[in-house]
Amino acid sequence: MGQSQASDEWGPVSQVSEPVPSPEVLDLYKLAVEMADRVSARRGASNSFFLSVQTAFVAVLGLAASAVTKSLWASVAVALAGITLSAAWWLQLKSYRDLNRAKYEVINKIEEQFSVKIFSDEWTALKRDPVRSWRARYAELGVSERRVPFVFMALHILLFLGRLLG
Repeated sequence: MGQSQASDEWGPVSQVSEPVPSPEVLDLYKLAVEMADRVSARRGASNSFFLSVQTAFVAVLGLAASAVTKSLWASVAVALAGITLSAAWWLQLKSYRDLNRAKYEVINKIEEQFSVKIFSDEWTALKRDPVRSWRARYAELGVSERRVPFVFMALHILLFLGRLLG
């Protein structure tokens, strides 16, 4: 915060000490980090739920294909249910991503008061250091994670088209 005086062999030397955040700011920082971690955990649990439901849904469709294909309306209803479930999954992922982005903006803002900026520095290192083996830069989990609902959506559309044409 301020300057302190030290001396060396040539006389007094001014040193700038590191700013020390208040205990309240430190407590808020800890809370923000914990809440961001909880959002990530909820996102993981949500992904497990939707993946399980979609996988079971597709498996049941495979087992009950002959019963569903007898009725065009049943085929439409099943396809729409699967597509709706995929869309809900994608929207929830987007919501979690937006929430975490906001949380880390706050965390990074608080870190400006610290001498060590763990999350800001980690993100800078990930963006700077490409993984040369097969991609140009760090691939966020969210990028691949958001594609999975579209894969299931396409699967439901293909299954429906297969019922119509087959």
